[in-house]
Formats: sequence, structure tokens, C-alpha cells
Amino acid sequence: MANKRTVESLVKAGAFDSLGDTRRSLVEIHEGAVEAAVSEKRAEANGQVGFDFDSLWDEPEQVQQVPPRPEWSKRDKLAFERDMLGLYVSDHPLAGLELQLAKHASTTITHITSSDDSIDGETVTVAGLITSVQHRVARNSGNPYGIITVEDFSGEISAMFLGKTYQEFGPSLVGDSIIVLKGRVSVRDDGMNLHANSMFQPDLGVAASNGPLVLSMPEFRATTDVVTELGAVLGRHSGATEVRLRLLKGDNARTFEIPLPVDITADLYGELKSLLGPSCLL
Repeated sequence: MANKRTVESLVKAGAFDSLGDTRRSLVEIHEGAVEAAVSEKRAEANGQVGFDFDSLWDEPEQVQQVPPRPEWSKRDKLAFERDMLGLYVSDHPLAGLELQLAKHASTTITHITSSDDSIDGETVTVAGLITSVQHRVARNSGNPYGIITVEDFSGEISAMFLGKTYQEFGPSLVGDSIIVLKGRVSVRDDGMNLHANSMFQPDLGVAASNGPLVLSMPEFRATTDVVTELGAVLGRHSGATEVRLRLLKGDNARTFEIPLPVDITADLYGELKSLLGPSCLL
């Protein structure tokens, strides 16, 4: 028979969702249920179970009722799934934030981790969820530093905060926080990680804007080849959102309307950043 800890882990992982009760409710009563089952098995083993005709007319023993508790928050529910199984099952904590995060990121984590050694030393920006945090002290220097794991929709990677970067951002390294992290890729024999340069928590309170998509780039980069390729990118993502292009020259800017409305997606953001640069989205 499964012990209390095993039953609790199964509940948190969603193994009993088909019963129709919330995981929070089942965790609340699982200890009593396991104890009752253990007592019954122990009684059977000791020969304390018999048959009595009079018992046919007795009322059945009262079964422990599951309390009608509301479910845990999405954040807690998914955190338990990750802790128990090492992955998310019922949902993803970043679901619904694809566009907001893609607007900030220059690449995906899987693109980084699947690249060859030539990416070593490149500066990248990723956006995702902090799934683990370690605060440490260097043995030789005695200086504190931090190591986090960041996860996006494609994968995960570790990032190190050293020296002044740790002093500035160390207090903000909190598990289950959604962040945008800029750092330098470091390729070593034991794997690949990021050396953090900066970090911030994006404003996720507003979904994708209903206004036009505004692109920005220096005027000198608006060559015939770039503008032609931009038209091809927009054409591949045809939709209903208007597109405007701001050409920057010193402190001045000129804005043009591009007659190629688009469907705003994370893939579109990725293609635009590859063509126009990581800061082309306003």
C-alpha cells in the first residue's frame, strides 16, 4: 500500500483528477484516508474481520467526505506538477504570454542550446520563467554570486550573476518570476550557460495591443534588399493589424504606413527581429 507521502505526490501530480475533486481538497484529507485504509488492512491481517447476519441490516460505515475546497492557483498547481514530475502537465505557466515575451526576446533558449560552439561569446536576450535559484559564495574569493534556471516555451538554460551584476539583481532572483534576461553565451565542456548582464520583469498586465504594429530602424539600414525582404516577411503573416515603419535619423524620425496588414504572432516577431534587429519592435 502506498504511504502518505506517495499519495500526496500522486495527488499533486494530478493522478486523481478523474475523481472530480480538487487537488487541494484531496491533499487536505489524504492522511486520514491512508490511515483508515492502513487500519482496515491491519484488522484483516489480524483476523478481526468476520461475517454476521445481523450486519446485513446495519447502516454502512460513514465514508470520509472530501471537502469542497477551491483549487490551488494556477501558479501553485503547476509548481507542484513540476516538483513531482519534472514537467508541466495540465498547462504551462507562460501560456497566454507568448506575444508579450516574444516581443522582448531576441531568440529562444532551444536555439541557444542547440547551436554549435560558434555562438560562444554572443549576447542574447531570453524571456521566461525562473524555475530555480541558488545563492552561493565563491570558495576562493568569498564573493557572493547567483545561479538561476530560466525556462521558456522551448527549453531551459542556467544563468550566472557575478560581481556587480549580482549585487544589482541578486535581490530580484526569485523563483517563479517571469523575467527578461540579457546575457553572454558561455560554452564550456560541461555545457552551455549565460553570464547575465541585466534583467527586468516585463509588464504583462496588458495583452497584445489592438493598435498598429510599429517597427523602428535606422534610416541607413532601409536598403532596397531590406525593404524587399520586409515586404516578404509581412506577406507571409498576412492579417488585419496595420503596420507602420519609423525610420530614425539622429533625433528625427519619419513614419510610413506599410499597406501589408499582418497577423501578430511570436513567429512574426522572431522574423522581424532577425531582419531589422532585436530592438525594432516598439
